[in-house]
Formats: sequence, C-alpha cells, structure tokens
Amino acid sequence: MDFPDDAFGDPYDVHALPLRRPAQGYAVQMLDTDTLLDRHCGKFLPVRANALDALFPDFASAHAAAAAWTRAHCQRADEHRLAIVPASFDPVLERHVLIYGVLCQQP
Repeated sequence: MDFPDDAFGDPYDVHALPLRRPAQGYAVQMLDTDTLLDRHCGKFLPVRANALDALFPDFASAHAAAAAWTRAHCQRADEHRLAIVPASFDPVLERHVLIYGVLCQQP
C-alpha cells in the first residue's frame, strides 16, 4: 500500500501553527478516541498511559509510522481512522496532550 503525503491529513509545520497551547511534536491519533500511536511498541495507547511515547519529531516520521500501522492492520489503505495531529507532553500532569482534543471521523 502506498500513501500520499496527505493520507493522514495535510502536511504542516507544527511550529508554524497559530495554537493557543504550543505543540512539541506530531502524534498519530486514532479518530474518535483519545489514543495515540506509541513510537516504540506500535500500539495505540490512551493519552494518560504512563508508558506512552507518542511525539514524533516531524510530519514525515509520523506519516511513516501511520502508514506502517495501516499496512499491518488494514486490508485497504482507506480503512484507517488515523490523523497526524499536533501534540505535547505536560510534565505536571505527566501525560500527552491532544492540542485539538479528540477528533471525530465524521463531522
């Protein structure tokens, strides 16, 4: 399966976004959930999971991880429910933060 650059959302520079709360990196979110793709185990974990390490340094690496997950778990490229989103880590709460909250697959 090949994935165009915008398969998981339009490519963007997280540092150029006009956000109220600054993002520290890119995360792969399962739509309709508060789960993010862990960079090490390749599973989706809740943002409150202590073991979660979900911040990718750039859009390209988040895209590659989303594509790899989709290849392993979906029979068709369009079956995924993934989006690359801006995210951060809150050291006080000790958890990842979804800058836009839980994104829905359907408006």
